[in-house]
Amino acid sequence: MKELVGLCISCNKEIFCLDGFFNGVITKEKENYCFECYQKISKIEEKPQS
Repeated sequence: MKELVGLCISCNKEIFCLDGFFNGVITKEKENYCFECYQKISKIEEKPQS
């Protein structure tokens, strides 16, 4: 079963629930990201500030 859940707030890609598994990431702020965009923002947040 494939059900549309929402859109990635970064790239507007459709995010689906596939057989009961959410195919993306929901942040603490209740924002939906696709896996690709979440990886990008995670790397930005992990960089130490000089």
